[in-house]
Order: sequence, then C-alpha cells, then structure tokens
Amino acid sequence: MLAARVATQFATRLAPSSESKLWRSLAARRGLLERVADAGRAVRAPARPLVWLHAPSVGEGLQARPVAHRLRAVHPEWQLAYTYFSPSAEQFAASIGADITDYLPFDGRREADAMLDALQPSLLVFVKLDVWPTLVERATARNIPVVLLSATLAPRSGRMGRLAQLLLRDAYSALQGVGAIDQANADRLLALGVRPDVLEVTGDTRFDQVWARARGVDRQHPLLRALASSRPTLVAGSTWPADEAVLLPAYARVVQASGNRARPRLIIAPHEPTAAHRALIGDWARSSGLSFAPLGEAESDPAAAQSDVIIVDRVGVLGDLYALADMAFVGGGFHDAGLHSVIEPAAFGAPVQFGPGHDMSREAGLLLAAGGARVVRDAGECSVALSEWLFASAAREVAGAAARAVVESELGATERSVRLVQRLVREQI
Repeated sequence: MLAARVATQFATRLAPSSESKLWRSLAARRGLLERVADAGRAVRAPARPLVWLHAPSVGEGLQARPVAHRLRAVHPEWQLAYTYFSPSAEQFAASIGADITDYLPFDGRREADAMLDALQPSLLVFVKLDVWPTLVERATARNIPVVLLSATLAPRSGRMGRLAQLLLRDAYSALQGVGAIDQANADRLLALGVRPDVLEVTGDTRFDQVWARARGVDRQHPLLRALASSRPTLVAGSTWPADEAVLLPAYARVVQASGNRARPRLIIAPHEPTAAHRALIGDWARSSGLSFAPLGEAESDPAAAQSDVIIVDRVGVLGDLYALADMAFVGGGFHDAGLHSVIEPAAFGAPVQFGPGHDMSREAGLLLAAGGARVVRDAGECSVALSEWLFASAAREVAGAAARAVVESELGATERSVRLVQRLVREQI
C-alpha cells in the first residue's frame, strides 16, 4: 500500500498535459492540498457546520446534488464542501453549489489529515458505495461522523470478494449512518461490515433528481421547439457501437416497414459523441437511404430538424431531449460498461428498451417488472419492439404510464437522506 501511494504521488508530480482521463486525474492533483487549504482559509467559518459530500463521478454526483441543494434550502447557515475523483465530474461539480469544490486526493494519511484540517467538517458523506479507508479512519479518530447515502451494493459486486472485504470491512463498520436504496441492498451491506444499528432504507435520490428535471423542463426552449415533430420519435441515449449494431439496423427496418404510417425518426446521443463516432452513424444513415443532420445544424435549420436521424453532437442535453421521446432506447446493455440511466426517459413517461446486460441495474428491473421496459437481444427483437411501441399508441401509452409510475413510487429519498444528515450534524453541534 505504501509503495502504491509513493508511486501515485510521483506520477502526480510528473503527469503530462493530456486528454487521457488517467493523466488528467493525476495532473489535476498537483497542488491540490494547497488549493484546498487556501480555500479553507478564505471561506471556512468554523462556527458554522460544514457537510463534506464526496461523489466519485457524475453518476454519484447526480445522487449527491439533490441532497446538497435541499441542505442549502433548509440550512442556509451551513457550509458545504464537495469533492470528486474522476475528471469527468469536473464541470458537473459546479452545479452542486458548494462553498469549496475540488478533487479528492489519494487515500494517504497525510492527505486525509490535510483535507480534514482545511475543511473542518461536521460530517463526511460518501455517496453510493465508495469509501476511502484511511480517510474514514482519520475522520473517525477526530469524532467526525461518516455517512453513506444512496448506498448500493450489487449482488455480484467485487466488494463481496474476500480481499476487498478484508481491506474495507473496518471502514464500513466505522460508518455512523447508512441510507440504503432498498432492503435488498441493505442486507448485502451488512455483509460488508455495516452495523445494523446505523443502517436504514432511505431510497435512491436519483429518482428525485430525474423527476425534478422532467417536471422542470422548458418545452418552449429553442432546442426543444426546433426539434418538435408530430412524427413518432425514438430517442436513443448513451449508446455505444455495440448498442448501435443492434439498434440502427432495427430502426432502418421499421422505417422501411412504415408504409402509409408516419415515418418514425431517431434522435441518437452517443455516449462519447466524438467526431469519429458521429461520422460512423452518419455513414450508416447515408448507406441506409436515411436523411440525417447533426444536432447543431438541426437547431438552426428547420429543414435539417426534419431529418430521419438527428445525431447529438455534444453532452449535457440528453436529459432534456428525452422530453421529445415517444419511446427510448438506453445504451450500455450490449457493452461492458453496463446499462446507463433508464429512469431519465421513464420520468417523461417514455417506455424504454435496452440490451440484455441490465442485471446490475436495479431500476431496469423495476421497469421490467412494471411493464415499462423491454429487453432486446438482437436486431430482430429490437425492430419488433420498436414497431409495437412506435406504431401502437395505446400500448405505448400504457407502457409509458407504467414507467412514469415507477419513478413516482421511488420519490422521497432526498428528504429521508437530509433527515439522516441533519440528525448527525445536530449531534455534533
């Protein structure tokens, strides 16, 4: 462990400028402890409670954000710090609205103590699953409670292995509060060492987050107005090439079979909308006899907006584009990365389709059980399912209502999580 920390510190000092996530992560940590110390001296008011939220990446950040915003609303006198691990969360972190925001250093004793000295937190909150053993140990030594919110442990998680449990058990047993997303996850967390007396079911705050976004979407926004259409619309989100190998030929078959019915259209947002990836989708559309346009062109050109295929050319807009969906296809089910968020389209009442790799997604299971989603295993199954929902409005509306009802049934996790935070902070005051 010591050798690994020394190697990491050395790499951090020498990391070159690069687009690689690894090198960006290392380079961003140069001078990190000094930055946080300066920020603490500038804005930290020791008389005010501070809640330190840590979410490794954007996915966990989406679970942390509703808690942060609610804490701001009910306790404007409190301060917030927010840290993250992945460079992918760097821009997202600004949306938290914390007093102090930066990367989390690697898990060494010196680094943990420096962060705790600078932030002087009343409470340390981890989101979803990741806990940092040394940081937990150093916080606990200072009588700073540590909490895990929207806590999740998949049945086949690597943390259930013997080595992982050996390394992490003390950290999980030191937690002073754990809010699990449901009882099944709570039961599995006990096996990691979480104590029964600190464990409760609070729910998954992502449902609150996507519901609020869906309810607050501005359908008169220029982007949505430009893309509005009476044609049946399939929005495919966070797709990988493996997903597209199934989806795209299935969609082309459905278009060819539409006959006198309204010709369906596809809005597709690749998970990584690089120029090369977008070009491949454009080449496929051209070879299939389908009109296509990049999103940027469709925004400003009414003719381009009526193309069969709109290729999303930037990140950050997919959550709003689902407002246009009669149905959705969510990527990752044919990719090792795993299924992406299926509850974003569900919150808009769009039934969802995805590939077979969904067993690690609790929300996918909820949608399937309710009839708000379908699994497809190849292009043939995909084209049949597309046809049934795109051309049969009654069946689509029933499935969409079921999908929306799943999201509604899971609301309230933010309030329950905030109550847990409030109780532990008040015990410290």
